Amino acid sequence: MLCSAAYAGTALAFRDRLVVDWNKTQQRQTTADQKRVYYLSLEFLMGRALDNAMLNVGLKDIAREGMGELGFRLEDVIQQERDAALGNGGLGRLAACFLDSMASLNYPAWGYGLRYRYGIFKQDIVNGYQVEVPDYWLDFNPWEFPRHDITVDVQFYGYVRKYQDENGKTISVWEGGEVVEAIAYDCPIPGYETPTTNNLRLWSSKASSGEFDFQKFNSGEYEASVADQQRAETISAVLYPNDNFDEGKQLRLKQQYFWCAASLFDIVRRFKKTKRPWKEFPEQVAIQLNDTHPTLAIPELQRILVDEENLEWDLAWGIVVGTFGYTNHTVMQEALEKWSVPLTQHLLPRHLEIIYQINLFFLQQVEKKFPGDRERLARMSIIEESQPKRIRMAYLAIIGSHKVNGVAELHSDLIQTTIFKDFVEFYGADKFMNVTNGITPRRWLHQANPRLSALIASKLDGYGYLKDLNQLSKLEGFLDDKAFRKEWAEIKYANKVRLAKFVKEAQGISLNPASLFDIQVKRMHEYKRQQLNIFGAIHRYLKLKKMSKEERAKAVPRVTIIGGKAAPGYWMAKTIIHLINKVGDVVNNDPEIGDLFKVVFLQDYNVSKAEILVPASDISEHISTAGTEASGTSNMKFVLNGGLIIGTCDGANIEITREIGESNIFLFGNLSEDVEDLRHAHSYGSEFKLDPALQEVFDSIRSGTFGDVDQFNGLLDGIVHHGDYYLVSDDFNSYCKTHELIDEAFRNTDEWLDKSITAVSRMGFFSSDRCILEYGESIWNTEPLSV
Repeated sequence: MLCSAAYAGTALAFRDRLVVDWNKTQQRQTTADQKRVYYLSLEFLMGRALDNAMLNVGLKDIAREGMGELGFRLEDVIQQERDAALGNGGLGRLAACFLDSMASLNYPAWGYGLRYRYGIFKQDIVNGYQVEVPDYWLDFNPWEFPRHDITVDVQFYGYVRKYQDENGKTISVWEGGEVVEAIAYDCPIPGYETPTTNNLRLWSSKASSGEFDFQKFNSGEYEASVADQQRAETISAVLYPNDNFDEGKQLRLKQQYFWCAASLFDIVRRFKKTKRPWKEFPEQVAIQLNDTHPTLAIPELQRILVDEENLEWDLAWGIVVGTFGYTNHTVMQEALEKWSVPLTQHLLPRHLEIIYQINLFFLQQVEKKFPGDRERLARMSIIEESQPKRIRMAYLAIIGSHKVNGVAELHSDLIQTTIFKDFVEFYGADKFMNVTNGITPRRWLHQANPRLSALIASKLDGYGYLKDLNQLSKLEGFLDDKAFRKEWAEIKYANKVRLAKFVKEAQGISLNPASLFDIQVKRMHEYKRQQLNIFGAIHRYLKLKKMSKEERAKAVPRVTIIGGKAAPGYWMAKTIIHLINKVGDVVNNDPEIGDLFKVVFLQDYNVSKAEILVPASDISEHISTAGTEASGTSNMKFVLNGGLIIGTCDGANIEITREIGESNIFLFGNLSEDVEDLRHAHSYGSEFKLDPALQEVFDSIRSGTFGDVDQFNGLLDGIVHHGDYYLVSDDFNSYCKTHELIDEAFRNTDEWLDKSITAVSRMGFFSSDRCILEYGESIWNTEPLSV
């Protein structure tokens, strides 16, 4: 209780300091009146705010002294804060890194998102199964400011009335339906070593009629008296409601429009205050769409300009395209959002009309360029001719944006040669570009690994490298410095001790810090191949069981840690979690194996846990099927903290390899250009044969070694009988052999240390500051504001 009071006091003290800079920043940006950037993301995985605020304003040591005088350890105080539950995976963490960089580089920039009352969910593990429970992270959140003076009425349902004005122009008016009120909550985003403090505005939903209907209550309709409020509040209750049901799909589409409409209203209101003509809107406003979730912002801005501001269609559309940029995060067709036309017609009747008009004008242009090519028209249409018809949101995002970017070189090449090939042929290559993802070194080195950050600063004449990560290259000059090497190794070991202590306290499993710590933490998904990891772990366990005592004495002890959440409706990902837990139950309680091998599923993975895991890693797993991971950023975090990678030639792994050198990364598996042929062979080739080692793993699962085999049949059958879409069987042998190479390399501690230091020294390219400068120059056409 005392510690939570100390946290409240410290947080409020730092918050008050930020508020001063925050207000001055907004005044400075308003006075400068230069182009602003608005970053629309359905996720912002911010992590704890107090530690970040202390580091960014440079007062952490003073806070530590003050806490110490009052009898508190600063680390204990920081741990009182709940992680802001506003995201799940890399998409949200990238958005958070970008906000940090935009503030640190002094860009006039705001983030816009939803204020989820219960986050995605808190993950409990019960009998090995994932169980979702609400995450009450908002019980005490000193980092937000309710702005009850900033509200937006957001409309749903209803109908479109048309009439002709005195000039014969057809006017469309969206009428009727239901109105939900959006209320703004503002969160300060401090930059590092700068007074710039930007804003993250989150929208919360509330019934426009108020919370409570007294008339209904007094007439005995007790449930109906709060029904409007409950229906409205569900919009901002949970990140990614389960959309396996029609009601879930409708709620998810409602969420997306609610957030886009409120944000656009706010952006337009701010622009109108400048009294500039509308044609200057793209010169003053850049809106970046983080994936397809905010794509409804495109027809919404067109609706505002045409219906409310009475602009001509062509002028309005030119403004829309000049304003938006679209970041694509996936090459997988099934991950590209599509919304049913009947659902959109029911929920957003005017927007469906606008989307159809956009599509008509676009296809007329395509017809002009490629006359008579009807197949191309069908392929490029925003409306997919399925049953029911569906809106391809990625196509709408491309057509409505002036720039489209991928997030790693391989990914950007793939989207241009596969899923968006027709659009490249139509628009030309200039509209499409690459901005390889990055991470903020302030949080992912300085905050997560302060001892390593201090050691690096001692060799680079201070902490300037946190604003210019390319300075890390000077570290290679200290490869032969014995004292430096010794401290580097000691820091890694201390971080492993810290993680072992955390796992023991949280889950009761004892880990030996001298073991090789092998970590895979990310969203649970078949393409990320946590199943390959756990099959490899079973293979290791079976090998150890066959060894004699003498052979075991020579084996490298290892800890496999896996963490991440599965979407509530994603049965296969939940099955993988169940198998990991059941394997852990067997391996961790086998007296023959002891400390030689441990398997841990770390429950309820989040940013704060990542800050403990990442610095403790010896090897981390980034093992997606080649051609499926857009970029990945956890790979960057692990390498920046001196951990090495086992990975496929996928996403940013390729660029990391180019930067740090092939000798400092462990690559395995098939290449992206071979994937389609392998899938074809699985589906249409001769009889499917498993690798003998993988067959042995499957036999052990089917024999009941890890519990009820009926729970795992679907997982195994997907590989053996249903085409093995993610090529687990094709890459298994290469994966296991590469882990043998890792064991060998880990035995040679001097060589391993060389790899660790060299890899860190070559990570300068992967700063989110570099990303934001690229976005600013090539997409937003804006510059930082001088402070």
